[in-house]
Amino acid sequence: MAHPRVALVTGGSGGMGRSIAERLAADGMTVVVHYAGNPARAEETVEAITGRGGTASSVRADVADESQVAAMFDEVEELYGGVDVVVHTAGVMLLSPLADLKLDDLDRMHRTNIRGTFVVDQQAARRVRPGGAIINFSSSVTKLALTGYTAYAATKGAVDAITLILAKELRGRDITVNAVAPGPTATPLFLDGKEQEVIDRLAGLAPLERLGTPDDIAEVVAFLAGPARWVNGQILYANGGVV
Repeated sequence: MAHPRVALVTGGSGGMGRSIAERLAADGMTVVVHYAGNPARAEETVEAITGRGGTASSVRADVADESQVAAMFDEVEELYGGVDVVVHTAGVMLLSPLADLKLDDLDRMHRTNIRGTFVVDQQAARRVRPGGAIINFSSSVTKLALTGYTAYAATKGAVDAITLILAKELRGRDITVNAVAPGPTATPLFLDGKEQEVIDRLAGLAPLERLGTPDDIAEVVAFLAGPARWVNGQILYANGGVV
């Protein structure tokens, strides 16, 4: 009997990450929920999965710390024998016009969003089994060029470059590497601190005239993690048609 595929979801206790973890579990995968600092929320995600008969556990790591990330992958392999899917949702978004940006905020986003992606992908590239998938998280703001997002969008442009080149570097391994680039999506990270008028305006950008939901994004991840073996080296814009 074939063993269930094993998925590691970074940021799996957050809004989008939790939906992704639950969706992959519903597809029959064993899911490891990574968290950075909030074990209670990670445990909620694990319980939501196990409560429906799935298999899940949680693991803590700083995604930018290579020794912690290596230890995280070690733990996944020890528990479940290997890893097939890595979904890297963990990220930080701090908004400011470029002229006013605190460089400490730039450094913080660089550490989590760029170095974190590099460190997680480095372990994933070494360890994901044949037939597996690596899925990074970009953002539609790289194309939308919204004011205030300069530094954040720059970090996500770096994620795009990492994704496109890693896909080629894994030639012959039967591992796909893609990124999902959500548009405005109703997550706590997105909604926090925004006036209703701003939320309504962003909801109106898409021809579908609503914000995305975490489940919308999880649907795209499930496609890339499972059936989409011929989609590789792509940035998928999951944004309801915002251009």
